[in-house]
Amino acid sequence: MPLIKSVFFIFFASFLLASISYATPPPEPKQQAIYSQMSIHHPVWAEHGMVSTQEALATQIGVDILKQGGNAVDAAVAVGYALAVTLPRAGNLGGGGFMLVYLAKEQRAIAIDYREKAPAKATRDMYLDKNGHVQKQLSRSHGLAVGTPGTVMGLELARKRYGSLSRNVLLAPAIKLAASGFIVSPDLANSLNRAKPRLSQWPSSKKIFYKEDGSSYQAGELFIQKDLSRSLKRIAEQGSDGFYQGLTASQIEKSVKQAGGFVSQKDLKNYQAIERLPIQGNYRGYQVISMPPPSSGGVHIVQMLNMLEKYPLAKMGHNSAESIHLMVESMRRAYADRSLYLGDSDFVNVPVMALTDKKYAQYLIKGIDPNKASLSKNISPGKLQPYESNETTHFSIMDKWGNAVSNTYTLNFSYGSGLVAQGTGILLNNEMDDFSAKPGEPNGYGLIGGEANSIEANKRPLSSMSPTMILKNNRPYLITGTPGGSRIISTTLQIILNVLDYKMNIAEASAAVRIHHQWLPDYIRVEKGLNKDTIKLLKEKGHKVKVQSVMGSTQTIMKNDKGLYGASDPRKPSALSKGY
Repeated sequence: MPLIKSVFFIFFASFLLASISYATPPPEPKQQAIYSQMSIHHPVWAEHGMVSTQEALATQIGVDILKQGGNAVDAAVAVGYALAVTLPRAGNLGGGGFMLVYLAKEQRAIAIDYREKAPAKATRDMYLDKNGHVQKQLSRSHGLAVGTPGTVMGLELARKRYGSLSRNVLLAPAIKLAASGFIVSPDLANSLNRAKPRLSQWPSSKKIFYKEDGSSYQAGELFIQKDLSRSLKRIAEQGSDGFYQGLTASQIEKSVKQAGGFVSQKDLKNYQAIERLPIQGNYRGYQVISMPPPSSGGVHIVQMLNMLEKYPLAKMGHNSAESIHLMVESMRRAYADRSLYLGDSDFVNVPVMALTDKKYAQYLIKGIDPNKASLSKNISPGKLQPYESNETTHFSIMDKWGNAVSNTYTLNFSYGSGLVAQGTGILLNNEMDDFSAKPGEPNGYGLIGGEANSIEANKRPLSSMSPTMILKNNRPYLITGTPGGSRIISTTLQIILNVLDYKMNIAEASAAVRIHHQWLPDYIRVEKGLNKDTIKLLKEKGHKVKVQSVMGSTQTIMKNDKGLYGASDPRKPSALSKGY
């Protein structure tokens, strides 16, 4: 196992070092200095504050805000707007997400739900043809794919209630990056090149993300987004009204309707972000705090931890066949429950207490054979007593006062629907694909959904986004989260297990090989690097195993008596953890 770990670290180190070579002309000196700080060899230490994001320039902006005296929420708001400029495939104004906030003085956690909503004209069967078959393109690359965005409202709610700096201060860095431009990284250049067929179908998108002659931007070149800078300025001047009303709202409505969609100015004006009570659980003496519905992540992370707590994972060894088998069996059962019970709790009764009850976990593990794989076709959602993209992005922040933010937001697919609202520079989501277009049919990530997640006007689609905090003695100990579509829940689970059970530092925990199972389809997805003998043993237990591409982009912070430690996932070459 030590040899496998070493090979794994060397592979990612080589990949990262190769990724930060820039084409001519060279980057602006300050940006070049920021890029040069990216490292995967050890956790980054800081005394006062820490920011961990998937994009280095956004990380630096967050650290600058902390240095100016801003708190974790201030830094989160600034990072959220910055990523809309520097990480357009996932950072966004035209999407939505979830923010988990911990207030140190009050020793209290708040969950902010700014998930997109279905437009008022949305209907249950809007993606079905006359024969009742799902027309997948309508929920993925069409105007009908667009849900009412929530990001701006969510960031504004957080700033107003829990921030300390002005809106102008927090938006200024993002406005500058959009107006004056920033140096294209190899990661962004590769991403835009891959997305060219999708983005180029929309003239408004092609105009922004590609050159006048239609060619792609190359690493090291300057990328300017004037329309986006003007949209950001309206938000800085008018707050959420600068997005949900007036010129920006009018342009969004016009572009969506021209693309065949439903989002209207009335939908935008009526949108509200909501504060909810976080999901809470306990694992081996630590307190687990995560997002409630319409996120499915918090419920199922706690549910799986409840099952796994009954087993001596540390003695079994990290990524042994024995420990992976038990993780898979817990995932299989949790994702089965997800398919039936989870949805927007404003519309359906989600049995949160029952799903997260330790007695229910004891009932579930009775069906787990430690030596033999279950068959997903024989696993149905559990019987309860009465009483949820890949190109998402996550960031974690802690400040010198002990406040913390864990935030995950998204456009759903990479670059969302691919549609930029004309004149705004704002990419619009395709989040409507996260609904069950037809109960029992898989969505873009292969997840099966039921009636609880069927389409209804003004309803929020189910999500896998799982911003999570682990508390020790009622204080933040571990702040984490990740993108990854249906793999978000399982990836976040493994970060927690790697730290709490296997006593890894957070860089080791972030780099370790990951596995995933989501009930259906019935196979274990594993990253390259898992021991071949382990794979053989898993197959002997009856598991189907497929080695596929890497999963997730975790951004993690740990706080202990020695200070703050940050680690950005080595799977994403543009990521950076930094403190002061």
